[in-house]
Amino acid sequence: MPYPSIFSPETSQQIFERIDALQPDSPALWGKMHVAQMLAHLCVPYEQIKGENTQQPPWFMKIILKLFLKKTLTNEVPYQKNAPTAPAFIKVEIHDFENEKRRLKSYITDIEKMGAEQLCQQASLSLGMLKESEWNNMLYKHLDHHLKQFGV
Repeated sequence: MPYPSIFSPETSQQIFERIDALQPDSPALWGKMHVAQMLAHLCVPYEQIKGENTQQPPWFMKIILKLFLKKTLTNEVPYQKNAPTAPAFIKVEIHDFENEKRRLKSYITDIEKMGAEQLCQQASLSLGMLKESEWNNMLYKHLDHHLKQFGV
């Protein structure tokens, strides 16, 4: 089943409602991250898109990602619980819940306003050029996966 469009204001609003349902002490249903770390983790792909985080995977990992993981990352199949995380996405330090929440919502709004056509003109740091459906699936299902991780 197709994911809702990340380029739609209605989808952004639905995601914002889920984010707003989180509390600084919301417990994870699985995994090791605290809620503020999870919000910071969710910001990483948006930081990459906006050029704020340019940490690229090693060349051999790029090949593995493109050949073996791209389909898993961009298809319509939800992520499995406790799947491995790329080093650039691991957030172990302390993060401010309200700041990370605000940042994430701002990034979601930025991508919605950017639109599919503009987003598809730039390459993903680890996967290269992506189609609209691939960007949408990757970004939406990542958000959905971690919001479900915290029960929202």
